[in-house]
Order: sequence, then structure tokens, then C-alpha cells
Amino acid sequence: MKTLTTDRLILRRFTMEDAEDFYEYAKDPDTGIHAGWKPHQNIEESRRILASFLEKDETWAICFRSSQKVIGSIGLHPDSMRSLSPERCRMMGYVLSKAFWGQGLMTEAAREVQRFAFEELGLSLLSIRHASYNRRSARVIEKLGFSYEGTLRQSGERFDGVILDTCLYSMTREEYEVQRGKTSKAIHSTFYLGTSYLGD
Repeated sequence: MKTLTTDRLILRRFTMEDAEDFYEYAKDPDTGIHAGWKPHQNIEESRRILASFLEKDETWAICFRSSQKVIGSIGLHPDSMRSLSPERCRMMGYVLSKAFWGQGLMTEAAREVQRFAFEELGLSLLSIRHASYNRRSARVIEKLGFSYEGTLRQSGERFDGVILDTCLYSMTREEYEVQRGKTSKAIHSTFYLGTSYLGD
């Protein structure tokens, strides 16, 4: 996978040397519950899952640029709810260590993956979803400008037997381009107003 960078983060391919960092956040019950999977029981479980990441090559490790510490993951996966090929449509999924919630880091990482999906992979549609109780994920999705499609009720069963409702979102390439155009205009307007003010 291509390495991506943001102001604070590096998104890179996982290696087996990341197992300890991975296990550190994957064993946390709150992290697992929000991501929809069972907290890891030991580092060997984390190593097995890391091996599957490497085999599929769909998931980036989210690392701090300053320390290289792995604090989460983000990926572009085939969307099982759509028949479009992965060359046209992918689903974004992510998880972040609880220790770093509330700092805008996931929004920062997801925005860069969103850009990569449309501008470099040339996708026609990007989808994303979250369990209905995961309001933190919902806020990230809203900041990215995805359109809410609806809630799939009783969409699956969590590892502990809880029946889940899943909230579905998507964005087309055309919607992304409109959003990008609005952002560019806002930046230009801010710069123009700033230089005008300085000139007074």
C-alpha cells in the first residue's frame, strides 16, 4: 500500500513488528466494542490478525509522525453490501486507540484516505458505516461530508450476542469534487480577505 502522510500522522503498511502496539489498543474493551470486534486476549491473537492484514493489503497502520508509534488502523475494503467491483467502490473502516480519542486524529487520517480513494484510486463511490451506538464514528463521518443512506436494522450480531443496527453512509466522486471545490473556494476567500485587511 502507498504510504500517506498528514500534518501529524503517517499511514503505512503494517509489519509484524507492530504487534505490540497493535495489541496495546486492541485489548482495550472500549476500543473493541466501538469497532465491533472482541478485544484481543493476547499478543498471539494480535499477530494472527496482523498476518491477515498483510495478506490482504487493504489496511494502513496509523502512526504518529513524531514517534512512529502505531495508534490505530484504517482501511479500504470491498463493500459486501454492493455489487460494484473494488476498482469502483470501497468501504472505509477504521479504529483508533482510546488513549487518543478526542484529538481529531481519526478525522485527519480519514480525510487523507478519502482523498486517496477518489483522487488516486479513481473510485466512483466510497461507503462507510458504524454501529448505531457509536456516536464518535458518526461525528467523523459527518465532518467528512458523507451522505446518510439509512439504518439497516438488526444487521448482525456482535461477539457478545448483542444485535446491532448499522448506520450506512456513502459519497460519490461527484459529491467529493463538489465538496473539494467548496473547500478550495473557502481557502481562497480567506486568503483574499486576509491580504485585503493587511493592505488597509
